[in-house]
Amino acid sequence: DSLLQENYFPTMMSVTAASLSLARRCFSANAPAMAAAADPIQELFVEKIRDYSTKKVAADGAMVDATESTQLELQNELDKVAKAYGGGAGIDMTAFPELKFEEPTIDPINIAQ
Repeated sequence: DSLLQENYFPTMMSVTAASLSLARRCFSANAPAMAAAADPIQELFVEKIRDYSTKKVAADGAMVDATESTQLELQNELDKVAKAYGGGAGIDMTAFPELKFEEPTIDPINIAQ
């Protein structure tokens, strides 16, 4: 009887420890997901993100909820940057610049001399 307990007890302890570890892992992985559904702050955050997403689609590439003064301020800043980097009226600052390389003039070398 004592010999049986000595061999059985360590095996039972390892199975119990493994079961507890597995249960702890399952509960810890599911706990944040279950808590997120009941968290009013997170729900409000997700609602605001969805609201912004619909406004962004409706804005069609423009700034969301931008006033006329905000649009004017943005355009003034873009004009300042364009002027600082060589842009201006009629110049597309989003296009890749056309690079022009000229062949250098090389003096002829007379090897016979």
